[in-house]
Amino acid sequence: MKRVDCLKAIAEETGDALAICTVGGAAAEWNAIRPGDGNFRCRTLGLVSSIATGLALALPNRRIVAIDGDGALLMNACGLPTLARQSPANLIYLLFDNGIYEASGLRSTATKAGADLIAMAKGAGVKNACWASSVEDFMEELKSSVTRKAFSMIAAKTERGIEYLKSWRRLPSFQHGEVENGFRFMRYIEKTEEIRVVPLPGPRN
Repeated sequence: MKRVDCLKAIAEETGDALAICTVGGAAAEWNAIRPGDGNFRCRTLGLVSSIATGLALALPNRRIVAIDGDGALLMNACGLPTLARQSPANLIYLLFDNGIYEASGLRSTATKAGADLIAMAKGAGVKNACWASSVEDFMEELKSSVTRKAFSMIAAKTERGIEYLKSWRRLPSFQHGEVENGFRFMRYIEKTEEIRVVPLPGPRN
């Protein structure tokens, strides 16, 4: 199963959801499939869960989609109990496990040796956590999570290897650097939610 096929399948279903994407192929693929200022690329491994949770709690009426990888989640596995405790109903957590640190030399992650991130999530208290066995199954699980209106984590085992790495590096490059991406993302939230996130310069009235 390819991650990009899963992302293509669910792109329309996510609507105008704000997306927090881990660095590497996942962000590149999502940017190619659904480009826009509503996507935030998280350059630091492990922070997708924390940022997505905070954003979901701050904007309870807006759907938030987290797009994460096994290596990144393992960097902040201690965030799983927080996810379980907060369980924001508007957050859908998509986890792609290819058993490697894709953007840093293809070194194996702990899942290659048997670590089960969905079992870890359930152990931490996440009630709606599952593995999807196919692209169709992944899509159905996403639809179910939208209908359920409860925090859900959907994971899939995806392809790994150098040929797959080459394929996403051929995707369109990002048009904005990391800092600009962050500010454009915040301004997008301000515009669509009609709130102020970043104070304007100058004296306050």
